Amino acid sequence: MQLKISSLIVASVLLVAKANAYATPAGHEFIAPTSTDQRSPCPGLNTLANHGYLPRNGANFTVTQIMDAALGWSVLTNPYIQLIIYLEGFNVNWDGILVAAKFGLLSGSDATTFETMGLGPLALHNLIEHDASISRNDFGPDGLGDNVHFNETTFSTLANANPGKNYYDPVSAGLVQRDRLAHSVATNPNVTNTAKEFKLRSRESALYLSIFGDPLTGIASKEFVQIFFREERLPFAEGWTKPTTLITSDTLDPISKIVQSASNWTETESCEPLVLGSGIVL
Repeated sequence: MQLKISSLIVASVLLVAKANAYATPAGHEFIAPTSTDQRSPCPGLNTLANHGYLPRNGANFTVTQIMDAALGWSVLTNPYIQLIIYLEGFNVNWDGILVAAKFGLLSGSDATTFETMGLGPLALHNLIEHDASISRNDFGPDGLGDNVHFNETTFSTLANANPGKNYYDPVSAGLVQRDRLAHSVATNPNVTNTAKEFKLRSRESALYLSIFGDPLTGIASKEFVQIFFREERLPFAEGWTKPTTLITSDTLDPISKIVQSASNWTETESCEPLVLGSGIVL
């Protein structure tokens, strides 16, 4: 499947990238984490914590706290909706990150406070963290690989993608996934590469393209994407604002499919279907 990109669409996306700086929303200024703050392998959640959409220490946040602080109302009926904070920070609806949210809940160890989460436990290998990341090392035997912190060498595959253009698109994102997986297969004897990891990687690619570009085309400013990954900062100063189009599973799925097609993926091991709820099978 090939993505047809009109010059008008590209121009409109890049015009946004050249816009004047936007003011950071009050109370959500970027503050880099301290050595005692929890952070995860997920740059999206880390960025939300760095901007105060999640507790800045990355610890002990709950469904009700997030809803009250970010949206002014509480949701008590769905424990998986805690990551709806993505709506406030990124304009991503809960259904766009439902699968990751459900896996994330499994990282908790306190049976008496089921809704409480922290970013640190999300580093657990092969839960939502996975091999062949575009910004982190693979988890190594005996903890030798740092799968939590950004790695510039790893990120260079994405940083150098789509040469000659100042935007990324679903095809370039798929080629990055292809190359990162090939590197992991060649260098990591313990690489995990099932349909679960493939689908998570593809959804993550669709998310960064949508959040920092056009959610309907997946064309995203390289500048915005690179600031996000390298600094875990929202590039308000460079002219970014969250998309006006609500990002949902319906907008993400077509982009994910193009990413998947371009990645030319072949599984190297299989897993049983993962049932995460009624009608949700990964």
